[in-house]
This record gives sequence, structure tokens and C-alpha cells, in this order.
Amino acid sequence: MRFSEKRELTRWFIILASFLIVIVILWNTYTFFQIFKTDERTKMELWASAQKTLANANEFTDVDLPFQLISTNNSNPMIETNGSGVILNHNNIEEEITKDSIKLKKLFEKIKSENQPIKMSLSDDNYRLIYYGNSPLLNKLKYYPIALILIIILFGAVVYNFYRATKMATQNKLWAGMAKETAHQIGTPLSSLIGWLEILKLDNVEESTIEEIEKDINRLQTITDRFSKIGSEPILENLNIIEETKNSFEYLKSRTSKHVLFNFSAPNYPILIPMNSILHSWTIENLVKNAIDAMKGKGKLDIMIEDSGNIVKIKISDTGKGIPKNQFTKIFEPGFTTKKRGWGLGLSLTKRIVQEYHNGKIKVIASEIGKGTTIQVSYLK
Repeated sequence: MRFSEKRELTRWFIILASFLIVIVILWNTYTFFQIFKTDERTKMELWASAQKTLANANEFTDVDLPFQLISTNNSNPMIETNGSGVILNHNNIEEEITKDSIKLKKLFEKIKSENQPIKMSLSDDNYRLIYYGNSPLLNKLKYYPIALILIIILFGAVVYNFYRATKMATQNKLWAGMAKETAHQIGTPLSSLIGWLEILKLDNVEESTIEEIEKDINRLQTITDRFSKIGSEPILENLNIIEETKNSFEYLKSRTSKHVLFNFSAPNYPILIPMNSILHSWTIENLVKNAIDAMKGKGKLDIMIEDSGNIVKIKISDTGKGIPKNQFTKIFEPGFTTKKRGWGLGLSLTKRIVQEYHNGKIKVIASEIGKGTTIQVSYLK
């Protein structure tokens, strides 16, 4: 127990540490972005100042430094307008865009949204506005956090799937081991019971008593056979699913309280599908017993078999307490149970038999609290 708790704490510590690292990286990226943005603003203000100096220059003005400042800016796209918003000049913009007025206008609107314009006053009543966009480097840095988050999500998904697959593989090995050990443990006293049954026959015990004992021994043999097949590849045969289902239904009906009203309906012709008789009977038994438990031993239980083209559907409906919608898939998870003394293995084993051994599907198709539930099992022909 302590080892399990320690491992859980370690797992949460790693998750928390990873989360903190991601926050630090994102915060540093945002800080760098703001620093670069401020630097570009300063550079553009210097460019505007140099442009103003050249516009107001005379024969005595030193223009070497302004020319150097203007020539060094070759990364930020710029559009220069007058006070009325008419475009006068543009720099660092592709020729294809400058020749197309629609594309230029679209780019102008984009640049407007990225940065506040710089006002360049040439005289008291004459000024120009310098609109500039982010440099390619700044744009790449802007999308870096998004790329980082996507990588982290992808990494998290891979880790989660690996952990889930490992957990399921461990559960499968545990189930297989428990099932085979159970079959082995039941087999020993079962062999002894068969021997005692032969002795009872020699002692001329009443025939009806012998028959009932034989039925229970056969039942134990069936249970042993079921458990022995878990964890191994079962042999599938083309069997009539209607007959196989009805046999299980009749067996359970004869051993259930008379307060449960049973009803069975199916097509009047055989439907052959590849299946294992013993495991299919286990599926029907688990679903019927769960339905009876949900009704607390009193109500109506219907089994309907429908032939839908290339799919056969078995619907088991009860008038029990119902299942909340958020538990429709949870009831098939290992360990999930609403019973005080349940282990939560019945429906999870049923799902495994249906999906892994028979390539079928099982799901809750309808349920209403206080009115009942319908579970559907479907197989391909």
C-alpha cells in the first residue's frame, strides 16, 4: 500500500514539475517577445527620425548617419501615409503585393493591427504616419508557444496511451492468470464429485436426485471450461445464435424467482455466426443476472434477437433502477460497480468476450432512472 501511494505521489510530482516547466518556458517566450517588440519599436522610431532628417535636410545637413539607419531596416514591412491616410510610400513589401491594390490594402489592414503607427512631423501642419509590421523573426517567436503546447499535448497523448496500454496488458495478464488458476482449483474437487456421483449411482439413490446432482456437476464443468478459455484464443464455430441464446435463457429462467417475467423473441429461422458456445452463454448469463439484480429480483426481462442485414443484434431489456447517462461506458470498466459486494468484473469480462473473442460490440442503447435499461450486443455474420 505504501509503495503504491509513493508511486502515485511520484507520478503527480512529475506531472506538476512538467507543468511548471511549461509555464516557465511560455513566460520566458512571452518576455522575449515583448523585448523584441520594444526593440523593433525603437528601431522604427529611429528610422522615422532619420527619414524626417532627410526630408528637412539642406546642404549643411550630415546625411550619412540617416542613410545608414534607413538602409539597415530591411526586415519590417512599412507603409507611409499622409495625415489623410493616403499611401505615399512602402518598404520591404513584395513587388507582387505592391502591384495589386487589393492585396496591398489587405496587407495594410494587417499591419495596422500589429503595431501603433509612428507620427513623423515634417512641419507644424504637415505630418506623416509610419505603419510597420512585425519582422519574420518576431512572427516566428509569436507562434513558438503554440507549437510548444502542441508538442506537449502530443507527448502527453503518447505517454497516456502507453500508460493505458501497459495497464490494460497488466490487467489482461492478471485476469488470465486468475481465470486459469480458478479453473485449476475448481477442477480438483469437481473430479472428486464425479467419483462420488458414481458411488451414489451404485447405492441406488433416487434417480431424480442423481439427475439434479449431474446437472450441477455439468454446470461446474461449464464454469471451469469458461475460465480456462480466458486468456487463450477460443475456437469459433458457425452456430445458430438464436438456439445458443435461447438455451442460456431457458436455463436461467428455470433457476430464477417467479417474480421475474421472462420474454424471448427472435426470428423463426436460424442465424449462423462464428462463435464459441461456452463463452456466448457466459455473456448472456452475465447480462441477464445484472438485469435481475437491477430489478432486485422482481420485474420484466426481455431478450430480443434482431436480424439487421449483415449484423445480428441481441437486446436485453429490464425494468430495473436504470443507469445514469454518464455511466453508460463506465459500467464496462474493470472494478466499476454499484453493488455493495460487487467486484466490478462481470460486465468487463462480458465486454472482453464480445469484443476481443467474437469481434462484436456491446453498449447501453437506452436507460431511464427508475424505468429500466437496454443493453445491446451486436455481431457480424
